[in-house]
Amino acid sequence: MDDARARLTALRAESAARAEAAAATLAELVHDRQGQNDDDEHDPEGVTLSSEWSRLSALADAAALELHQVNDALARLDAGTYGVCAGCGTPIPEGRLAIRPFAEFCVACAEKRGV
Repeated sequence: MDDARARLTALRAESAARAEAAAATLAELVHDRQGQNDDDEHDPEGVTLSSEWSRLSALADAAALELHQVNDALARLDAGTYGVCAGCGTPIPEGRLAIRPFAEFCVACAEKRGV
């Protein structure tokens, strides 16, 4: 389980860094555009403000979700339930945990739930 903790801790640091970077870039974009009434939707030179806003928001949301999932997995590790499917109680295969270390469900239960 030390290996799982190390993987989850590293993933948490990466997720937090991505979330912070996306939030900082989004804040910079907002700051740079404050007070401007440019109609960038018709700017043929680059990405529109709304497109960039959407992209950065999606990146920040994805990183925040992953961070939440990793923190939940660390809590399960501390509780002794990490690697056990929350749906059926069977062990989650090592291959699944290697690819998705914060997995809460085995493949069959995840498919039933659409996650």
